[in-house]
Amino acid sequence: MPFVFQIVGYQNSGKTTFMKKLISELGKEQISVVTMKHHGHGGKPDIAQEKDSTEHIGAGALASLVEGDGRLILHAEKREWKIEEQIQLLSLLQPEIILVEGHKFAQFPKGVIVRKQEDAELLSMLENIEVIYYWEPSLIKGIDIPSFHIDDQAGYIYAVNILKQKL
Repeated sequence: MPFVFQIVGYQNSGKTTFMKKLISELGKEQISVVTMKHHGHGGKPDIAQEKDSTEHIGAGALASLVEGDGRLILHAEKREWKIEEQIQLLSLLQPEIILVEGHKFAQFPKGVIVRKQEDAELLSMLENIEVIYYWEPSLIKGIDIPSFHIDDQAGYIYAVNILKQKL
């Protein structure tokens, strides 16, 4: 079973940028990664409306898979997809690590990004925090969890080392 690690924070905290850099660092270590992103903006994520797979879903299919030239796209819809179901689905690809962007309150080990003062409340609300990434040092005063500035390369190396230890 792959190791699941979350990167969480409020909207516009830098989660996607952080994830891209972390994925790149894991790639340098030849660690296979799949990602999962929670669409936290309300409603369904955008999809191409004029594609056959969308028409299949519209006709009542639970899922539609499209493959071409090595690219595989899965479009699946039901009332709700629990995080555990999404992880189970991604596990079929046999990655070493599943990185989850979002899903703050899931119980997996996580890195938290704190950009503004109001974001600091996450540090007392969330469980299984392994590391904190901050924009301003004043945001994490008195916190006894390994912490790095968002732009500090050492923070990415720390995350890679956490993940390598779990493999």
